[in-house]
Amino acid sequence: MPKVLIAGGGLSGLAAAAALGGAGFEVHVFESRAFLGGRATSYPVPAGEGEAETIDNCQHILLRCCVNLLDFYERLGVRERIRFYREFYFLEPGGRASVLRRGRLPAPLHFAGAFLTMKCLERADKLAIARAIWAIRRERTRRQDLDRISMRDWLLQKRQTPRAIDRFWRQVLVSAINEDLDTMAARHGFQVFWLGFLSRADAYEMGVPSIPLAQLYGEEAWRRLPGVQMHFRSPVETVAAGGFTVAGERHTGDYYVCALPFERVAALGLPAPAFQHSPITGVHLWFDREVTTLPHATLLDRTMQWMFNKSGGRYLQLVVSASRELTALSREDIIDIALGDLRLYFPRVREANLVRAHVVKEQRATFSAAPGTEALRPPAATGIPNLFLAGDWTSTGWPATMEGAVRSGYIAAGAVARAAGRPAEFLLPDIA
Repeated sequence: MPKVLIAGGGLSGLAAAAALGGAGFEVHVFESRAFLGGRATSYPVPAGEGEAETIDNCQHILLRCCVNLLDFYERLGVRERIRFYREFYFLEPGGRASVLRRGRLPAPLHFAGAFLTMKCLERADKLAIARAIWAIRRERTRRQDLDRISMRDWLLQKRQTPRAIDRFWRQVLVSAINEDLDTMAARHGFQVFWLGFLSRADAYEMGVPSIPLAQLYGEEAWRRLPGVQMHFRSPVETVAAGGFTVAGERHTGDYYVCALPFERVAALGLPAPAFQHSPITGVHLWFDREVTTLPHATLLDRTMQWMFNKSGGRYLQLVVSASRELTALSREDIIDIALGDLRLYFPRVREANLVRAHVVKEQRATFSAAPGTEALRPPAATGIPNLFLAGDWTSTGWPATMEGAVRSGYIAAGAVARAAGRPAEFLLPDIA
């Protein structure tokens, strides 16, 4: 079988490896670090007395509409490690909770009952949101300017109230796309909301890995694909039609996939746009007692956007997407903000003692999904017949998400298979 070399062990490179390995190709993945997953990984941090605890660099979630990501997990035999939740908890300062869950009506009316009972929104907010939802259904395939205007521009066109924007649209979309509403292309906001909330009644259900991210693509998972070999601590220094240079050594194959971040690809002289980055900040907090029983919650009106209960209500992870305002702050300042926010939502935090804390600033978390960027995203083909690109920044039809990364890997794998004269399509279509 043809031999394929893949530069980069992030999700896009791993997805290409899983698809090609499953199709019988000989695949070699070269990763510069000692672990897989790229920006969706985990690593140990000190836990006291010489012990260490494995944490995710940031909480990564998926929705049931992420069909390619779920397919990738299925290929690795870890799909059952994703725990799905049917309720979204919206918490106001003071602790009052509103729950968004589907009802008995078919999509796209399945949230009608829940919206009526959401205490965090007023009647005018709910009416405005309903108008916008119906407008998304009408305009998603008709408007031609959705990649030229921001999501905020579109929401203002639809006369959304300030509370509806801040407590609903921002909470859902900024975390999904990792960009502010006034910088996010409306195209991506439409796509996420349609696929995740309107297209199918269960598409919104949120999947959270029950094990650290790195374990999803650990050694045991790859035993299912014996044709795939991983090479760790093997940085790819040059990429060309004739092979990779890895740590000073030449490696050759029949086909090559470059699945590196766009800034690394550009440094190698391959076609890559000069996108802006959008950061994500994760705050890990360990308390000496249980402070909440909720599995997760979106936190309204404050800096911290989401809370995930990682272990018994004592270890919480907080997430701030598009966190530019936090990048210049110190670790201590960010922890103080996080604790101040949590005290407003969970009274038991006021009596609890903070045992330890860890802050992760992922400055290059994703590319900025700004208006006008979609046309700049390159295809998998490079103009060199046996060299292909993969990465969430390539042309996938999705913003920079785990689903987008896997889609790019599947697209590149399909291009390799076709070049090898073995027609194969690995990319699954979006849910209808």
